[in-house]
Amino acid sequence: MITFLFRALMYVVSAGLGLIAADLLLDGFQIQWDKWWGFVVCILIFAVLQSVLAPWVSKIADRYAPVLMGGIGIFSTLIALVIVVLLPIGGLRIVDVSGWLLGAVIVWLITAVGSVLLPLIFLRKKVDKARNR
Repeated sequence: MITFLFRALMYVVSAGLGLIAADLLLDGFQIQWDKWWGFVVCILIFAVLQSVLAPWVSKIADRYAPVLMGGIGIFSTLIALVIVVLLPIGGLRIVDVSGWLLGAVIVWLITAVGSVLLPLIFLRKKVDKARNR
């Protein structure tokens, strides 16, 4: 149970980092910092949607379009972004095509890398503490 919660926390953190990176790199991808609570809710909803949508989109692509299997992560990221932006909670706006397309790629890339590296960073500190005792 602790491992599941740790992984979930790391995924939420990496999703937040991905959204912030897209905001910093793209003009059309805008975090509404004045509605910070909306952004926090966006991160949580995005992370849940992404983890639910990825296997579902993978299953559909495998059945109907196996050629698309390589783009499953980006496609499910795009779907999660569409849903989060359409929710009336505020916190995130995407206003142009480059924001949608490049934003999905940036968020997907940062989330994927963060999901691998963040646990390693935190676990390494814990292992080093245990060794030093």
